[in-house]
Amino acid sequence: MTHTTSPTPALDQSADQIADAFPARVTIDLAAIRDNTAELRSRAESAGVMAVVKADGYGHGLVPSARAALAGGATWLGVAQAAEGLALRAADIEAPILTWLYAGGADLRPVVEAGIDVGVSSATALTAVERAARSSGRTARIHIKVDTGLGRNGVWFGTDFEPLVAAAVRLQSEGLLEVVGIFQHFAYADAPGHPTVVLQQDRFAAAVAFAERAGCHLEVRHLANSAATLTNPGAAYDLVRPGLALYGLSPVPDVGDPASFGLRPAMRLDAQVALVKRVPAGTGVSYGHTYTTQRETTLIDVPIGYSDGVPRAGTNCGPVQVGGVRQVVAGRVCMDQFMVDVGDQEVAEGERVVLFGPGSDGEPTAQDWAAATGTISYEIITRIGPRIPKRYIGEL
Repeated sequence: MTHTTSPTPALDQSADQIADAFPARVTIDLAAIRDNTAELRSRAESAGVMAVVKADGYGHGLVPSARAALAGGATWLGVAQAAEGLALRAADIEAPILTWLYAGGADLRPVVEAGIDVGVSSATALTAVERAARSSGRTARIHIKVDTGLGRNGVWFGTDFEPLVAAAVRLQSEGLLEVVGIFQHFAYADAPGHPTVVLQQDRFAAAVAFAERAGCHLEVRHLANSAATLTNPGAAYDLVRPGLALYGLSPVPDVGDPASFGLRPAMRLDAQVALVKRVPAGTGVSYGHTYTTQRETTLIDVPIGYSDGVPRAGTNCGPVQVGGVRQVVAGRVCMDQFMVDVGDQEVAEGERVVLFGPGSDGEPTAQDWAAATGTISYEIITRIGPRIPKRYIGEL
């Protein structure tokens, strides 16, 4: 199976025609997402898998990624924003969905009516769910998110958790909602030996015990993200909640690469060469002349830039593959293009330059870009701009 999605269609032009007109593409291997999910499902043993497809499926496409993960054995889907959950329902995906990030006072009625579970992190959020349940006439399903030490989204374990649980149980007794889940997020899951990991697990266990004593009708307890799924089997509980690993990247690159965990990256980004030119020694390249040629050489122009997700921090360090040869970005990455000094290598205009891929053909990986630019692979794959068309391969 091969199909392409593209930016906003133009009049009387097919999506494929528009995609073909753009000089770059992202290729997504849906079979890889399916197989990665199956691997994670195997590692989770008796726990189910909630496939996290937020942020447009980590840049891989929300709906295609969700379908691939379900095909691989995921039984739940997780999204950050409510709009993402509604988009999955609009695509006729019926699997259980959890959404957990929304502004105070949000109108959650469409979410409750769509049968989407809602994460609750505060009294204000609980009030929003109550309002949605009353106005829709439907019983809402909630998962209370407890902050056991991340200091981010979630009700604080130390002082606010017990009053929130008590309030939720009162609404449960009225038939307005069911408290079906408790969840948390690790601060240091990518450092399995960090002392906060054990501390957070202990606090989570205490939170679960309190919620059950208080009368919550818990169906699922979940705290394991990709890193914990791969390195901390004791954190599996009823569901694991992987994100990055679904897409074949390692959340713990210091511990192991994707292959060591049985994963394969699903995304490849390449672009066509727009220009090839021979220049003399001493030629300044791109804005600010942060790179100067040391001898007569060949420069190539690759027509995507930071507006397309190529990190500006890749200036003079971003790795690419040109004709099977590893090269490095020369000069400053611009909004729509960047340059590469290929020396005496013969390159033709229209030839494809690989920015990153699985690495199986010697091309750079998303982790290589992350290491070069001082970030994480999550950012590399999720920052790809919307004007680059996605091409899907892999039979499901």
